[in-house]
Amino acid sequence: MHVEIVQNCSKEQLMPIIEGKILEESTVYTDGWKAYDGLILNGYDHYRVFHSKDEFARGKCHVNGIESFWSFAKRRMAKFNGLTDKNFLLHLKECEFRFNLRGQKNLLQILWKIWKN
Repeated sequence: MHVEIVQNCSKEQLMPIIEGKILEESTVYTDGWKAYDGLILNGYDHYRVFHSKDEFARGKCHVNGIESFWSFAKRRMAKFNGLTDKNFLLHLKECEFRFNLRGQKNLLQILWKIWKN
């Protein structure tokens, strides 16, 4: 999981991020947002679910992973009763880190190893 704050959700903003994080020929599952048009042309296997048509899964195609992340992040950040713009990205990236390593029993050791390097 990778999260990043963007100025807008346009194709011009999202495609460079996607291309920088996802290997060509990977399978990408998205919702029906128009900015994802062209993923197939960029070398990805692309499957969509269209929430606007009351579709939330099509066979194995779903976007429950990202929805799970946002549920996790909102619950975690709600504990702070509001965040300043200055600190929001830091807290969001912390949520990304914790979500990606959920279930790891040695989280403190992982943090210590990162800090030492």
